[in-house]
Amino acid sequence: MHALALFPLDLVLFPAAPLPLHIFEPRYRQLLADCLETDSPFGILTVTSGGETPLPGAVGCTAKIRANQMLPDGRSNIVVTGERRFRLLSYLDSNQPYRVGSVAEFGDEPSTAPPADAMAALSRLAETLLGSMRTLHDAEGEPVEWSEDTEAFSFQVCGLLELPTPMQLQLLTVRSTAERVRLLLRLAPDLARLTAERAELHVLARSNGKGGHPPEPGDR
Repeated sequence: MHALALFPLDLVLFPAAPLPLHIFEPRYRQLLADCLETDSPFGILTVTSGGETPLPGAVGCTAKIRANQMLPDGRSNIVVTGERRFRLLSYLDSNQPYRVGSVAEFGDEPSTAPPADAMAALSRLAETLLGSMRTLHDAEGEPVEWSEDTEAFSFQVCGLLELPTPMQLQLLTVRSTAERVRLLLRLAPDLARLTAERAELHVLARSNGKGGHPPEPGDR
């Protein structure tokens, strides 16, 4: 158990997944300054659908600051990487303008590694999905350094999927790597197919529906 600065947001951060954030509220500017000064992570907790503060028992993820761009007016653009999951035990009294909580970090249970064929299937799906997403967003990008750790890799894949928040929270909370991979193999194929279809339409639209071929005589 330890104290952790908390940042409630309407999103889910996964371990090993990057996340860009725009910091503008004064209380979170102070949180950022404090974390940068002490080289400490902060915790991201997912707010409820009604925007209410998460209650004790909620699961979140620690965020390590990887890049920080301070803007002239005091706002910041930062990039964080998810590190460790935690369960919020209680909120602590603090002189800070932001919330501070007592948290207990946790990982997957031992001996819950998925079979090799399941990991191979998930790896193929992840590469296919990533390729379609890059096409969709006109992004070349460097090759992703997929983690060799199965737990971390499963969370990298979680970070790629556009899923409803309750499903993301379920994936974050699961403490069996094999169970998380099983869920991903059930969810990812349809998402990969839909993303590939969107990417194909994007390419067609960008080429004015001509599939990239030169225009025929008389075309305008």
